[in-house]
Amino acid sequence: MIRTEKDGDVWTVVHSRYDEARNAMDPDSADALVEAMLEFDRDPTASVAVLWGEGGAFCAGWDLKYASTLDDRDRFHDEFVAELNFPMGANPAPRGPLGPTRLELSKPVIAAVEGPAVAGGMELALWCDVRVMAADAYFGVYCRRWGIPLLDGGSVRLPRLVGQGRAMEIILTGRQVPAEESLRIGLCEQVVEPGGARTAAEAMARDIARFPQEAVRADRRSAIESYGLPVREALRREWANGVEAHYAEGASGAGRFVGGRGRHGDFSAI
Repeated sequence: MIRTEKDGDVWTVVHSRYDEARNAMDPDSADALVEAMLEFDRDPTASVAVLWGEGGAFCAGWDLKYASTLDDRDRFHDEFVAELNFPMGANPAPRGPLGPTRLELSKPVIAAVEGPAVAGGMELALWCDVRVMAADAYFGVYCRRWGIPLLDGGSVRLPRLVGQGRAMEIILTGRQVPAEESLRIGLCEQVVEPGGARTAAEAMARDIARFPQEAVRADRRSAIESYGLPVREALRREWANGVEAHYAEGASGAGRFVGGRGRHGDFSAI
C-alpha cells in the first residue's frame, strides 16, 4: 500500500494501490501515508522526499467505494467528522481525508505526477512543495460530479498558486487541467516525458539535498510562513528564520567560496 524507498538522503514514498482504485485513498492508506511522511520528517538522515503513485496514476482521489458507505449520518459523524475534525486552539490537527494534507513538515516534498491527480489526489499534489508532471498527466476537481467538496486544502492552496479567478474556474467546472496548461499557469513546475516524472523528481530532490540543509529549510519555512503577511512582519519572519541558519552554515559556506569553490555561479563543486 505505502512503502518508502531510500536512496541516501532522498526518500521516495510510493503509494501502490493502482489495481484496486488507481491509487485512490482509503483510511488505511491515508494513515500509512501520514506515518511515512512523519518518519521522513523525523529522520535526521533524510533531506527531501518524493511522493509517487505506482502503476501510472498519482492518485484518483478519495476512495468513493468507501465514501459511499457513509450515507448514514451517525456513521458519517463517528467515522469521518469526529475523527478528522479540527481541534480547538493550537492543538495539532488530525490527518486529512487524503492523509498528510494538514501536516506542516520541516523538509521539502516533491510530487511526481503520472496520469490522474484528480479530486483529493490533486489536493495531495498541491500539499507538496513542488510538482513534476508527466506530459500526459492531468489535474482536475473531478469530485465536482458527485457532490463531494474539497476537504484536503484544495480551495486554500489552489488560489495561492494560480490566482483567485483561475482557481475558481477550475474548482467550479471540475474540468481536466492537462500538464502543459498546469505549467503555464503555475500549477506545476516541470513537465517531462510520460513515465519520467519519478526520475525527474528524484533528480531535483538530489539537487536540493546536496545543499546545506539548514538554509534550505529556513528559506522554505520563510516562504510558507510569510505568505499573505504585511511586508514588515514577513521580513521579520525571514530574519528570524535566516539568522540561525546563517550562523549554523553561512560562515563555513563563505569560507568554501573564499577557498575557491563555487566561483562564477558554479554549482557543481560547492
